[in-house]
Amino acid sequence: MVTSIKPITILGAGQIGFAIAVLLRQAGGYDVCIADRDAGRLKQLADQGFEVMVVDKEDSLAGAASGRYAVLNALPFHRAITVATLCAEAGVHYFDLTEDVRSTQAIRALAASARTVLMPQCGLAPGFIGIVGNDLARRFDRLLDLHMRVGALPRYPVNRLRYNLTWSTEGLINEYCNPCDALVDGEPTQVMALEGHETFALDGVEYEAFNTSGGLGTLTETLRGKARNVDYKSVRYPGHCAIMKLLLNDLRLRERRDLLKDIFEAAIPATDQDVIVVFVTASGYRHQRLVQDSYSARLMGTQIGGHRLSAIQLSTASGICAALDLVAQGALPQSGFIGQERIGLEQFLNNRFGQACAERAPEASHA
Repeated sequence: MVTSIKPITILGAGQIGFAIAVLLRQAGGYDVCIADRDAGRLKQLADQGFEVMVVDKEDSLAGAASGRYAVLNALPFHRAITVATLCAEAGVHYFDLTEDVRSTQAIRALAASARTVLMPQCGLAPGFIGIVGNDLARRFDRLLDLHMRVGALPRYPVNRLRYNLTWSTEGLINEYCNPCDALVDGEPTQVMALEGHETFALDGVEYEAFNTSGGLGTLTETLRGKARNVDYKSVRYPGHCAIMKLLLNDLRLRERRDLLKDIFEAAIPATDQDVIVVFVTASGYRHQRLVQDSYSARLMGTQIGGHRLSAIQLSTASGICAALDLVAQGALPQSGFIGQERIGLEQFLNNRFGQACAERAPEASHA
Protein backbone atom coordinates (compact mmCIF):
# COMPACT_ATOMS: atom_id res chain seq x y z
CA MET A 1 0.00 0.00 0.00
CA VAL A 2 0.98 3.65 -0.42
CA THR A 3 2.46 4.68 2.94
CA SER A 4 2.45 8.49 2.60
CA ILE A 5 0.03 10.94 1.04
CA LYS A 6 1.25 11.79 -2.43
CA PRO A 7 0.10 14.95 -4.28
CA ILE A 8 -1.39 14.14 -7.67
CA THR A 9 -2.63 16.40 -10.46
CA ILE A 10 -5.24 15.08 -12.86
CA LEU A 11 -5.22 17.06 -16.11
CA GLY A 12 -8.69 17.03 -17.66
CA ALA A 13 -12.04 17.32 -15.90
CA GLY A 14 -14.02 15.26 -18.39
CA GLN A 15 -15.66 11.91 -17.79
CA ILE A 16 -12.41 9.94 -17.45
CA GLY A 17 -10.59 12.59 -15.42
CA PHE A 18 -13.55 12.72 -13.04
CA ALA A 19 -13.56 8.92 -12.70
CA ILE A 20 -9.83 8.93 -11.89
CA ALA A 21 -10.44 11.54 -9.18
CA VAL A 22 -13.31 9.52 -7.69
CA LEU A 23 -11.22 6.34 -7.53
CA LEU A 24 -8.17 8.02 -6.00
CA ARG A 25 -10.20 9.95 -3.43
CA GLN A 26 -12.18 6.87 -2.44
CA ALA A 27 -9.09 4.67 -2.06
CA GLY A 28 -6.99 7.16 -0.09
CA GLY A 29 -3.24 7.70 -0.14
CA TYR A 30 -3.34 10.55 -2.64
CA ASP A 31 -3.99 14.29 -2.40
CA VAL A 32 -5.84 14.95 -5.65
CA CYS A 33 -6.17 18.19 -7.62
CA ILE A 34 -8.16 18.32 -10.88
CA ALA A 35 -6.90 20.86 -13.42
CA ASP A 36 -8.77 22.03 -16.52
CA ARG A 37 -9.45 25.18 -18.54
CA ASP A 38 -13.23 24.84 -18.10
CA ALA A 39 -13.98 27.01 -15.07
CA GLY A 40 -17.65 26.05 -15.07
CA ARG A 41 -16.88 22.36 -14.91
CA LEU A 42 -14.30 22.92 -12.19
CA LYS A 43 -16.86 24.80 -10.09
CA GLN A 44 -19.16 21.77 -10.27
CA LEU A 45 -16.33 19.57 -9.04
CA ALA A 46 -15.31 22.03 -6.31
CA ASP A 47 -18.91 21.97 -5.08
CA GLN A 48 -18.48 18.19 -4.68
CA GLY A 49 -15.42 18.67 -2.51
CA PHE A 50 -12.65 18.22 -5.08
CA GLU A 51 -9.59 20.47 -5.14
CA VAL A 52 -9.43 22.19 -8.53
CA MET A 53 -7.14 24.45 -10.54
CA VAL A 54 -7.74 26.44 -13.73
CA VAL A 55 -5.08 25.85 -16.40
CA ASP A 56 -5.80 28.00 -19.43
CA LYS A 57 -2.24 28.81 -20.51
CA GLU A 58 1.03 26.91 -20.95
CA ASP A 59 2.62 28.45 -17.85
CA SER A 60 -0.35 27.48 -15.70
CA LEU A 61 -0.08 23.95 -17.11
CA ALA A 62 3.53 23.82 -15.92
CA GLY A 63 2.37 25.12 -12.54
CA ALA A 64 -0.12 22.26 -12.24
CA ALA A 65 2.76 19.80 -12.52
CA SER A 66 5.30 21.59 -10.35
CA GLY A 67 5.94 20.00 -6.97
CA ARG A 68 3.57 17.07 -7.55
CA TYR A 69 4.42 13.40 -7.18
CA ALA A 70 2.71 12.57 -10.47
CA VAL A 71 0.52 13.95 -13.23
CA LEU A 72 -2.24 11.80 -14.71
CA ASN A 73 -3.05 13.19 -18.13
CA ALA A 74 -6.69 12.77 -19.22
CA LEU A 75 -6.55 15.52 -21.86
CA PRO A 76 -7.06 14.83 -25.61
CA PHE A 77 -4.29 12.77 -27.19
CA HIS A 78 -2.71 15.73 -29.01
CA ARG A 79 -1.64 17.26 -25.67
CA ALA A 80 0.34 14.20 -24.56
CA ILE A 81 3.79 15.21 -25.82
CA THR A 82 3.55 18.71 -24.37
CA VAL A 83 2.46 17.51 -20.95
CA ALA A 84 4.98 14.66 -20.83
CA THR A 85 7.78 17.10 -21.68
CA LEU A 86 6.71 19.45 -18.86
CA CYS A 87 6.63 16.55 -16.41
CA ALA A 88 10.05 15.29 -17.43
CA GLU A 89 11.48 18.79 -16.99
CA ALA A 90 9.78 19.15 -13.58
CA GLY A 91 10.93 15.73 -12.34
CA VAL A 92 7.35 14.47 -11.96
CA HIS A 93 6.02 11.00 -12.81
CA TYR A 94 3.78 11.03 -15.87
CA PHE A 95 0.91 8.71 -16.85
CA ASP A 96 -1.60 9.01 -19.69
CA LEU A 97 -4.31 7.19 -21.66
CA THR A 98 -3.28 7.97 -25.22
CA GLU A 99 -3.88 5.56 -28.07
CA ASP A 100 -1.85 7.79 -30.40
CA VAL A 101 1.22 5.93 -31.68
CA ARG A 102 3.22 9.04 -32.64
CA SER A 103 2.75 10.54 -29.18
CA THR A 104 3.88 7.33 -27.49
CA GLN A 105 7.01 7.12 -29.65
CA ALA A 106 7.90 10.70 -28.75
CA ILE A 107 7.35 10.06 -25.04
CA ARG A 108 9.51 6.95 -25.21
CA ALA A 109 12.36 8.99 -26.69
CA LEU A 110 11.87 11.63 -24.01
CA ALA A 111 12.00 8.97 -21.29
CA ALA A 112 15.53 7.91 -22.25
CA SER A 113 16.95 10.79 -20.20
CA ALA A 114 14.10 11.25 -17.70
CA ARG A 115 14.71 10.83 -13.98
CA THR A 116 11.07 9.96 -13.36
CA VAL A 117 8.59 7.50 -14.86
CA LEU A 118 6.95 8.30 -18.19
CA MET A 119 4.17 5.75 -18.70
CA PRO A 120 1.70 6.40 -21.51
CA GLN A 121 -1.13 4.14 -22.70
CA CYS A 122 -2.40 3.16 -19.24
CA GLY A 123 -6.12 2.80 -19.98
CA LEU A 124 -8.16 -0.05 -21.38
CA ALA A 125 -6.81 -0.43 -24.92
CA PRO A 126 -3.98 0.27 -24.96
CA GLY A 127 -3.46 -0.68 -21.34
CA PHE A 128 -5.33 -3.53 -19.73
CA ILE A 129 -5.62 -5.43 -23.01
CA GLY A 130 -1.80 -5.46 -23.32
CA ILE A 131 -1.50 -6.87 -19.81
CA VAL A 132 -3.93 -9.67 -20.71
CA GLY A 133 -2.26 -10.34 -24.06
CA ASN A 134 1.23 -10.51 -22.61
CA ASP A 135 0.03 -12.81 -19.82
CA LEU A 136 -1.37 -15.27 -22.38
CA ALA A 137 1.79 -15.00 -24.49
CA ARG A 138 3.97 -16.01 -21.54
CA ARG A 139 2.11 -19.30 -21.16
CA PHE A 140 3.59 -20.76 -24.36
CA ASP A 141 6.96 -22.31 -25.08
CA ARG A 142 6.51 -20.97 -28.62
CA LEU A 143 3.80 -18.45 -29.33
CA LEU A 144 2.26 -18.43 -32.79
CA ASP A 145 -0.73 -16.08 -32.86
CA LEU A 146 -2.16 -13.52 -30.43
CA HIS A 147 -5.45 -11.80 -31.27
CA MET A 148 -6.84 -9.07 -29.00
CA ARG A 149 -10.39 -7.73 -29.27
CA VAL A 150 -11.95 -4.96 -27.15
CA GLY A 151 -15.14 -2.95 -27.49
CA ALA A 152 -16.81 -0.22 -25.44
CA LEU A 153 -20.42 -0.75 -26.46
CA PRO A 154 -23.87 0.53 -25.51
CA ARG A 155 -25.95 -2.06 -23.71
CA TYR A 156 -29.08 -0.84 -25.52
CA PRO A 157 -28.14 0.23 -29.08
CA VAL A 158 -30.96 1.81 -31.10
CA ASN A 159 -29.39 3.78 -34.00
CA ARG A 160 -28.10 2.42 -37.32
CA LEU A 161 -24.50 2.63 -36.11
CA ARG A 162 -25.56 0.55 -33.10
CA TYR A 163 -23.22 2.75 -31.11
CA ASN A 164 -23.26 5.51 -28.50
CA LEU A 165 -20.49 7.87 -27.49
CA THR A 166 -18.88 6.50 -24.35
CA TRP A 167 -15.46 8.23 -24.38
CA SER A 168 -13.39 10.80 -26.32
CA THR A 169 -14.84 11.50 -29.78
CA GLU A 170 -11.44 12.76 -30.94
CA GLY A 171 -9.79 9.56 -29.76
CA LEU A 172 -12.45 7.44 -31.47
CA ILE A 173 -11.97 9.16 -34.83
CA ASN A 174 -8.19 9.01 -34.46
CA GLU A 175 -8.19 5.24 -34.04
CA TYR A 176 -10.58 4.80 -37.00
CA CYS A 177 -8.30 6.81 -39.31
CA ASN A 178 -4.68 6.08 -38.44
CA PRO A 179 -2.56 3.07 -39.51
CA CYS A 180 -2.55 0.13 -37.10
CA ASP A 181 0.53 -1.67 -35.81
CA ALA A 182 0.67 -5.46 -36.06
CA LEU A 183 3.04 -8.39 -36.32
CA VAL A 184 2.53 -10.36 -39.55
CA ASP A 185 4.65 -13.45 -40.16
CA GLY A 186 6.91 -12.27 -37.38
CA GLU A 187 7.61 -8.84 -38.83
CA PRO A 188 6.33 -5.47 -37.56
CA THR A 189 4.01 -3.90 -40.09
CA GLN A 190 1.11 -1.50 -40.38
CA VAL A 191 -2.37 -2.43 -41.56
CA MET A 192 -5.25 -0.16 -42.50
CA ALA A 193 -7.88 0.86 -39.99
CA LEU A 194 -11.40 -0.51 -40.64
CA GLU A 195 -9.94 -3.48 -42.56
CA GLY A 196 -9.55 -7.07 -41.37
CA HIS A 197 -13.28 -7.37 -40.75
CA GLU A 198 -14.44 -10.49 -38.88
CA THR A 199 -17.47 -11.70 -36.95
CA PHE A 200 -17.76 -13.81 -33.82
CA ALA A 201 -20.16 -14.60 -30.99
CA LEU A 202 -19.70 -14.53 -27.22
CA ASP A 203 -22.39 -15.84 -24.88
CA GLY A 204 -24.91 -15.81 -27.72
CA VAL A 205 -24.29 -12.18 -28.77
CA GLU A 206 -23.07 -11.47 -32.31
CA TYR A 207 -20.21 -9.01 -32.77
CA GLU A 208 -17.92 -7.74 -35.51
CA ALA A 209 -14.32 -6.62 -35.16
CA PHE A 210 -11.94 -4.65 -37.38
CA ASN A 211 -8.52 -3.02 -37.25
CA THR A 212 -8.18 0.19 -35.25
CA SER A 213 -5.08 2.16 -34.34
CA GLY A 214 -3.19 2.25 -31.08
CA GLY A 215 -4.72 -0.64 -29.15
CA LEU A 216 -1.57 -2.76 -29.11
CA GLY A 217 0.52 -0.09 -27.44
CA THR A 218 4.12 -1.32 -27.29
CA LEU A 219 3.20 -5.01 -27.39
CA THR A 220 4.43 -5.49 -30.96
CA GLU A 221 7.90 -4.46 -29.79
CA THR A 222 7.71 -6.68 -26.72
CA LEU A 223 6.68 -9.73 -28.78
CA ARG A 224 8.82 -9.13 -31.86
CA GLY A 225 10.79 -12.30 -32.53
CA LYS A 226 8.56 -14.22 -30.11
CA ALA A 227 5.31 -14.48 -32.09
CA ARG A 228 4.14 -15.06 -35.65
CA ASN A 229 1.03 -12.87 -35.77
CA VAL A 230 -0.18 -10.27 -33.26
CA ASP A 231 -3.09 -7.92 -33.88
CA TYR A 232 -5.71 -5.74 -32.22
CA LYS A 233 -9.27 -5.02 -33.35
CA SER A 234 -12.14 -3.00 -31.94
CA VAL A 235 -15.39 -4.82 -31.25
CA ARG A 236 -18.72 -3.40 -32.42
CA TYR A 237 -22.19 -4.70 -33.15
CA PRO A 238 -22.62 -5.90 -36.78
CA GLY A 239 -23.07 -3.17 -39.38
CA HIS A 240 -21.00 -0.46 -37.70
CA CYS A 241 -17.87 -0.91 -39.81
CA ALA A 242 -19.69 -0.59 -43.15
CA ILE A 243 -21.26 2.71 -42.13
CA MET A 244 -17.93 4.08 -40.89
CA LYS A 245 -16.32 3.19 -44.22
CA LEU A 246 -19.08 5.11 -45.97
CA LEU A 247 -18.48 8.18 -43.80
CA LEU A 248 -14.70 8.12 -43.77
CA ASN A 249 -13.89 6.82 -47.25
CA ASP A 250 -16.81 7.43 -49.59
CA LEU A 251 -17.78 10.80 -48.09
CA ARG A 252 -14.09 11.57 -47.35
CA LEU A 253 -14.72 12.72 -43.82
CA ARG A 254 -11.35 11.34 -42.76
CA GLU A 255 -10.06 14.53 -44.40
CA ARG A 256 -12.43 16.65 -42.28
CA ARG A 257 -12.13 15.18 -38.81
CA ASP A 258 -13.38 18.30 -37.05
CA LEU A 259 -16.57 18.15 -39.07
CA LEU A 260 -17.00 14.44 -38.32
CA LYS A 261 -16.52 15.15 -34.62
CA ASP A 262 -19.23 17.83 -34.75
CA ILE A 263 -21.59 15.45 -36.56
CA PHE A 264 -21.01 12.65 -34.08
CA GLU A 265 -21.48 14.82 -31.02
CA ALA A 266 -24.62 16.44 -32.44
CA ALA A 267 -26.24 13.21 -33.63
CA ILE A 268 -25.04 10.31 -31.48
CA PRO A 269 -26.16 10.38 -27.84
CA ALA A 270 -23.72 9.66 -25.06
CA THR A 271 -24.59 6.91 -22.58
CA ASP A 272 -23.33 5.54 -19.29
CA GLN A 273 -25.30 2.31 -19.85
CA ASP A 274 -22.39 0.56 -21.50
CA VAL A 275 -20.46 -2.68 -21.43
CA ILE A 276 -16.82 -3.48 -22.13
CA VAL A 277 -16.22 -6.65 -24.14
CA VAL A 278 -12.73 -8.15 -23.83
CA PHE A 279 -11.80 -11.21 -25.91
CA VAL A 280 -8.21 -12.42 -26.34
CA THR A 281 -7.02 -15.66 -27.91
CA ALA A 282 -3.51 -17.05 -28.17
CA SER A 283 -2.23 -20.21 -29.81
CA GLY A 284 1.13 -21.89 -29.89
CA TYR A 285 3.15 -24.79 -28.58
CA ARG A 286 3.35 -25.93 -24.99
CA HIS A 287 5.30 -29.10 -24.21
CA GLN A 288 5.46 -29.77 -27.99
CA ARG A 289 1.66 -29.72 -28.27
CA LEU A 290 -0.35 -27.16 -30.24
CA VAL A 291 -2.80 -25.50 -27.83
CA GLN A 292 -4.99 -22.42 -27.55
CA ASP A 293 -5.77 -20.26 -24.51
CA SER A 294 -8.44 -17.56 -24.34
CA TYR A 295 -9.50 -14.79 -22.00
CA SER A 296 -12.90 -13.12 -22.12
CA ALA A 297 -14.74 -10.68 -19.89
CA ARG A 298 -17.73 -8.38 -19.92
CA LEU A 299 -17.10 -5.39 -17.66
CA MET A 300 -19.89 -3.19 -16.33
CA GLY A 301 -20.15 0.12 -14.52
CA THR A 302 -20.79 0.57 -10.82
CA GLN A 303 -21.35 3.05 -8.00
CA ILE A 304 -18.24 4.30 -6.19
CA GLY A 305 -18.26 6.92 -3.48
CA GLY A 306 -21.81 7.92 -4.36
CA HIS A 307 -20.98 8.45 -8.05
CA ARG A 308 -22.15 6.32 -10.95
CA LEU A 309 -19.21 5.35 -13.15
CA SER A 310 -19.85 3.83 -16.56
CA ALA A 311 -17.97 0.74 -17.71
CA ILE A 312 -15.59 2.76 -19.88
CA GLN A 313 -14.97 5.27 -17.09
CA LEU A 314 -14.28 2.56 -14.54
CA SER A 315 -12.07 0.32 -16.69
CA THR A 316 -10.04 3.20 -18.14
CA ALA A 317 -9.58 5.03 -14.84
CA SER A 318 -8.72 1.78 -13.06
CA GLY A 319 -5.89 1.14 -15.50
CA ILE A 320 -4.12 4.46 -14.96
CA CYS A 321 -4.76 4.43 -11.19
CA ALA A 322 -3.30 0.92 -10.88
CA ALA A 323 -0.19 1.99 -12.82
CA LEU A 324 0.25 4.97 -10.48
CA ASP A 325 -0.32 2.80 -7.43
CA LEU A 326 2.25 0.19 -8.49
CA VAL A 327 4.89 2.86 -9.12
CA ALA A 328 4.09 4.48 -5.75
CA GLN A 329 4.48 1.09 -4.06
CA GLY A 330 7.86 0.52 -5.71
CA ALA A 331 6.51 -2.49 -7.60
CA LEU A 332 7.56 -0.96 -10.94
CA PRO A 333 10.73 0.90 -12.03
CA GLN A 334 11.04 4.44 -10.70
CA SER A 335 12.29 6.12 -13.87
CA GLY A 336 12.23 5.86 -17.63
CA PHE A 337 9.65 4.46 -20.03
CA ILE A 338 7.34 1.69 -18.82
CA GLY A 339 5.12 -0.26 -21.21
CA GLN A 340 1.82 -1.31 -19.68
CA GLU A 341 2.53 -4.99 -20.38
CA ARG A 342 5.37 -4.73 -17.86
CA ILE A 343 2.61 -5.28 -15.27
CA GLY A 344 1.60 -8.91 -14.71
CA LEU A 345 -2.09 -9.78 -15.01
CA GLU A 346 -2.27 -11.23 -11.50
CA GLN A 347 -0.38 -8.22 -10.15
CA PHE A 348 -2.85 -5.90 -11.87
CA LEU A 349 -6.03 -7.69 -10.82
CA ASN A 350 -4.79 -7.94 -7.22
CA ASN A 351 -4.23 -4.19 -7.08
CA ARG A 352 -6.97 -2.22 -5.31
CA PHE A 353 -7.70 -0.34 -8.54
CA GLY A 354 -7.01 -3.06 -11.08
CA GLN A 355 -9.48 -5.44 -9.45
CA ALA A 356 -12.27 -3.36 -11.04
CA CYS A 357 -11.31 -4.99 -14.37
CA ALA A 358 -12.08 -8.47 -13.07
CA GLU A 359 -15.38 -9.72 -14.42
CA ARG A 360 -18.17 -9.51 -11.85
CA ALA A 361 -21.91 -9.17 -11.46
CA PRO A 362 -23.44 -6.43 -13.66
CA GLU A 363 -24.45 -3.99 -10.96
CA ALA A 364 -21.88 -4.63 -8.24
CA SER A 365 -21.49 -1.65 -5.92
CA HIS A 366 -18.66 -0.36 -3.77
CA ALA A 367 -19.44 2.06 -0.95
